[in-house]
Amino acid sequence: MLSPQSLSEDDRRLVAAWAADCAERVLPLFEAESPDDSRPRDGITRARAFSRGELDAAGEIRRRFVAGRAAQSATSVAGKAAAWSAGQAAGVAHMGAHALGAAAYAAKAAELATPGQGDAEVLWQLQHMSRAVREALETLPLLGEDPSGPLGSGLLASGALGRTVRTLQAALRSTEQA
Repeated sequence: MLSPQSLSEDDRRLVAAWAADCAERVLPLFEAESPDDSRPRDGITRARAFSRGELDAAGEIRRRFVAGRAAQSATSVAGKAAAWSAGQAAGVAHMGAHALGAAAYAAKAAELATPGQGDAEVLWQLQHMSRAVREALETLPLLGEDPSGPLGSGLLASGALGRTVRTLQAALRSTEQA
């Protein structure tokens, strides 16, 4: 049985484009430090291609960690967070919950680069979700409810990342009931 964090392939394709949008907004933070490392940009490009149906999930599952590994070449924590955001976006082909990881790392990168910008980034993320993306993300378990994926007790559950995921999920739940 699939994890409830997986989402259907159709839903993963929907949320992959949104996750790529989130990661791309902070990509310049990484590229300013590591202009010759194309792994995060390639991960975002692949997430978009997956969203359009041009790449299959199996192939992307094998490559999902490449973009995030680029964080090793960043010199600042903001640059590292930007690379991890791209890695999470690339991981959506494997598990839909990574879309929230891409958003959380993007907000963290924005906040680290410019204090106070993280909340504005989350607001942008919420405003740029289509109805279909919202509906897909609403089906994910709340952070910490299911241990079988990124929304379990790992990195996304604590600190700034956890706060961002909880904020996004609370906003999704409030629109669901409105």
